[in-house]
Amino acid sequence: MGLALSGAAAQSNLRIGLAEDPDVLDPTLARTYVGRIVFASICDKLFDIDEKLNVVPQLATAHETSADGKTVTIKLRPGVKFHDGETFDAAAAKYSLDRHLNMKGSFRRPELASVTSIDVVDPATIKLNLKEPFSPLLAQLTDRAGMMVSPKAAEAAGDKFGLKPVCAGPYKFVERVQQDRIIVEKFADYWNKDQVFIDKITYLPITDSTVRLANLRSGSLDMIERVLATDIKTVRDNPKLKLVTAVELGYQGLTINLSNGPKADTPLAKDARVRQAFELSIDRDALNQVVFNGEFVVGNQWINPTNPYYQQAFPVPKRDIAKAKALLKEAGVTGRMSLDFMVPNNPETRQVAEVLQSMVAETGFDLKIRVTEFATSLKQSESGEYQLYLIGWSGRSDPDGNSYIFQVCGQPQNNSGYCDKDVDAWHNEARIKSDPAERKKIYEKVAAKYLPEGSIKYLYHRRVLVALSDKVDGYKQMPDGLIRVVGVKLK
Repeated sequence: MGLALSGAAAQSNLRIGLAEDPDVLDPTLARTYVGRIVFASICDKLFDIDEKLNVVPQLATAHETSADGKTVTIKLRPGVKFHDGETFDAAAAKYSLDRHLNMKGSFRRPELASVTSIDVVDPATIKLNLKEPFSPLLAQLTDRAGMMVSPKAAEAAGDKFGLKPVCAGPYKFVERVQQDRIIVEKFADYWNKDQVFIDKITYLPITDSTVRLANLRSGSLDMIERVLATDIKTVRDNPKLKLVTAVELGYQGLTINLSNGPKADTPLAKDARVRQAFELSIDRDALNQVVFNGEFVVGNQWINPTNPYYQQAFPVPKRDIAKAKALLKEAGVTGRMSLDFMVPNNPETRQVAEVLQSMVAETGFDLKIRVTEFATSLKQSESGEYQLYLIGWSGRSDPDGNSYIFQVCGQPQNNSGYCDKDVDAWHNEARIKSDPAERKKIYEKVAAKYLPEGSIKYLYHRRVLVALSDKVDGYKQMPDGLIRVVGVKLK
């Protein structure tokens, strides 16, 4: 027994409590925030971001954009191996990008839609040819669209690649038991192995945040994400715990099914005045106080109020029940409006849903809360099996990454079916401009149209709240909410 314990202790194991079980572990097909946390250990990207949202090299070492903005040449890091021992080079990078662009069901395709082809210039250089200049491109390559997969493994696995992903990150995939655990182990041939100090990471989905925190306090976990705002004091008061925070890049909001299947047959979907009445029934400040002790940041746009692209001309609207009722009357709505309200299953979202239910009831909306397992809720949103859906987006450093795929006609995450040719045109115009001031003016037009009429009512921006045991050293929190494990030590 003593020898066995000694052997087990010899391998350091960082145990991370996740708020949900990730969806598929294929960077081309994945779409969940929590999945990105796991990818951060197994799939390196061409570029990354730093604490100030600057784009910095990862598997790339440099880039150059042509004068006309239509080609981007990327130099690749030498000496990089995939977990299966295959070499990462220009051919592999081209393969990964082509896979993101062409694979059936790819959620990366719209993120790379400006790319028409990829050329292998030499073994250490690729050239991305664009149909037009595309300002958000590098920012896209700091996330899943920039993740590189082993061509050999991807070809062998096909659409089953997500069951055993093979990338070029600091840790290699070992096993996954759905709803129970994901285990990764240190990759001996990692290009930056001198900065990898922990042997193994075990990700444990524990949806109940109270249980997650209890496991951290008892020492069963070393790190947890999405600490409840109401538990901040508990963490801060515990000398054995640390809290790291950042305001998220993304948003939390309500998606309204406008035209996706039979469930879209509601006055809320058909009349923008009803959607405005719904929004005027909500008190975002009160919601923040009741559920989050005022720790989060209220918002009404797809980027948070501290973002340079935030539109000051459209401040967070105040609750106005009289005006909401007047709008409903103008729209010809009489009686109470019953709505199927799909809510992912965790304590915080359930509480948000209950507060919203209470607020909008005063105007005449009757929300039927339907708590649904997270991955199931994503599938149901795709097939239009909802009328209202409480869902957020983890966010991107460029505003395009928070808006385009949800607001433009036919985009894969536009599950509400919103479609407006002017909004589409403005989004596409913003993509080809490189001057931030020009882009902000274009987004002002989007905001003027989309905020009152669109399919998402933005509510608030979370603080990324990660709690750690005092045994964890070297951890830094970025606004994108990912848990980066390079440089982290376990005492």
